Parts: sequence; structure tokens; C-alpha cells
Amino acid sequence: MEKYILEALKEAKKAFKKNEVPVGAVIVKDGEIIAKAHNMRMSKKSAIAHAEVLAIQKACKKLGDWRLEGCEMYVTLEPCAMCAGAIINSRIKKVVFGANEPKGGFMGSIFDVSNRNISNHIVEVQGGVLAEQCSELLKKFFQSKR
Repeated sequence: MEKYILEALKEAKKAFKKNEVPVGAVIVKDGEIIAKAHNMRMSKKSAIAHAEVLAIQKACKKLGDWRLEGCEMYVTLEPCAMCAGAIINSRIKKVVFGANEPKGGFMGSIFDVSNRNISNHIVEVQGGVLAEQCSELLKKFFQSKR
């Protein structure tokens, strides 16, 4: 589990170097990473170019299906409402994240869409994996902006 968060951190560091909010995500199926992505909202000039959404798009293309059944996502920051919705709609079975997002997290912090009876798909969620490392990268990024 930690090895995949470390891979997501590598993606987050790529975002950092591009002056993007440093969030990275990887999608794993049967123990193999099938997609990697990092935030690209600034470079793509797109509000939806979050790491999770971009990774989902890559995984769907690789598997040739919109359903990512049997897949797990590892992401450095708790997903927002948009990303949580995309995760549920793509049928990802499990999300593991690093840092909590107390201002915008929708998998436990503000709201938890992963275990509500709001859809026909329930996502298993585990947070706090390598949280300190994930959080430190975000803090470093935002400190550089002040």
C-alpha cells in the first residue's frame, strides 16, 4: 500500500515542479499500476484536470472500458467532491489517500460519499497512509506562494 502512495508522491512532485498544486494519483489493478497522473489545472487551463480525474481517464483508455471494477486508487490528498463522484461513477473498488483535506475532502473530512446510500456503488476508503509526507509537500508548495 505504501509503495503505491510513494508512486503517487512522485506524481505530486511532478506537479510541484510545474507550479501545480502537488497532488498525484495512481490506479492499480491486480498489483500493477495501470495509470498515473498529477494535477494539471493550470497547464491544461481546466477546472477538472485533477490528478484523480486524469488517472481515471488514462485507466479507462488502457482497459477499454469506463468501468474500473477491481481497481484501486492511491492518491496523496483526500479527493474533493468532483473526484469522489468520478471515483464512484468509474466503479473503483478502493481509495487509499495520504493527507486529509479538512476544507474540501469528500471521503471523510467534510462529507463521506463513499459509504452513503447515495449510489449503487460503495467505495472502500482508507486515509492517512504516509499522511505526513503527503502533507509536507502541500505545505511546502503553499508556503512558497506566500
